[in-house]
Amino acid sequence: MVVMPEYEFRDVYVPRGVSRKAATRLLTEHAEYGHWELDRLRLNSDGSRQVRLRRRIIRQLRATW
Repeated sequence: MVVMPEYEFRDVYVPRGVSRKAATRLLTEHAEYGHWELDRLRLNSDGSRQVRLRRRIIRQLRATW
């Protein structure tokens, strides 16, 4: 039986006035300190970005002794 990994998601909205460098720094901090990874990036026509981050949920098994 193969168990598929479970993920939790976080949506981040980056307004259009934010530079690419600042957005990169924001997402890098989420990745380094929160262990998030990029799942989806959507660039809207007005220049804003909708970012979906994900990280794996690690379930700990009960000890049975």
